[in-house]
Amino acid sequence: MSKNIGPEYVRAIAPYQSGKPIAEVAREFGLDEAAIVKLASNENPYGMPESAKQAMIAAIDDLGRYPDANGFELKAVLSKRYDVPADWITLGNGSNDILEIAAHAFVEHGQSVVYSQYSFAVYALATQGLGARHIVVPAQAYGHDLDAMAAAIADDTRLVFIANPNNPTGTFLTAAQLEAFLQKVPQHVVVVLDEAYNEFLSADDQYESTAWVRQYPNLVVSRTLSKAYGLAGLRIGFAIAQPALTDLMNRIRQPFNVNSLAQAAAIAALNDKDFLEQSARNNAAGYQQFTQAFAQLGLEYVPSHGNFVLVKVGDDDGAGARVNLALLKQGVIVRPVGSYGLPQWLRISIGLPQENAIFIAALTKALA
Repeated sequence: MSKNIGPEYVRAIAPYQSGKPIAEVAREFGLDEAAIVKLASNENPYGMPESAKQAMIAAIDDLGRYPDANGFELKAVLSKRYDVPADWITLGNGSNDILEIAAHAFVEHGQSVVYSQYSFAVYALATQGLGARHIVVPAQAYGHDLDAMAAAIADDTRLVFIANPNNPTGTFLTAAQLEAFLQKVPQHVVVVLDEAYNEFLSADDQYESTAWVRQYPNLVVSRTLSKAYGLAGLRIGFAIAQPALTDLMNRIRQPFNVNSLAQAAAIAALNDKDFLEQSARNNAAGYQQFTQAFAQLGLEYVPSHGNFVLVKVGDDDGAGARVNLALLKQGVIVRPVGSYGLPQWLRISIGLPQENAIFIAALTKALA
């Protein structure tokens, strides 16, 4: 087969690297799966809520039929929750799907996309998959420099990606900073505000970006149920935007992209306030557990507003890979971020208290 099959820009894509599965680590290092702690993929350590499990069981009998392609019942719940009409909502197979849909709906081959250094890898992948031009704006204190991003918008720019909080660094932009940026963006440039970790924000940091959707017709707000709601394995996300944008996104969206079990579980999870509050409390306590340990170990870390912490584990460019391997050998899976240009750092997801303690002990040993 010719090595030149497919567009050059597709052949240049480096596939997304997910966190190592527990089974793979067990096989590779001869470990007991039950003893492995996975803190690599920003998953909810409680798993999925019981309410969602029961909703899935109730939906099993209808799996011989296609799911509701328009997600009527789920959109009704989201419409009520966020006080927007149902036709302002686009459903996705996880928020990754939403990001890809937006790129394909709004950007042509050769046009440009603006995003920040150290931001979510899918922004680069979605841009590269279109053969679009990358405008990567240098980060400021490991986060978005919104003034520089606004200045970087070119005549051919059609899309801007912003993550808040940002993954993998955990940095946060205030509501005032975001709104000032939105006021600068030309109307023909779509802004995707990726809020995958919004539910972990403190009460003081919370803001309601969906209200901005009414004011800014070029804004798409993206959310996921993979993190705080514990539905990572079901792959469900959604976007809120004015109908002119959702109409285009739904033309690109694959039919039946959100399966029946995911829709049923999402409706239940969205209504499970107790589970969400429990997850937020655990996250806040785990963050304190991590940052106190990092301070005691003399390690630099980036203050985080998500359910993870980015920590520097050495001064040389091999530090992240070296410490990651030492942790894997002890049955602890974390996320190396060398592919983000951060080879000295590791991203650690916040787990249950006992999981966090196992990681801290393993890290202490790995650094010794």
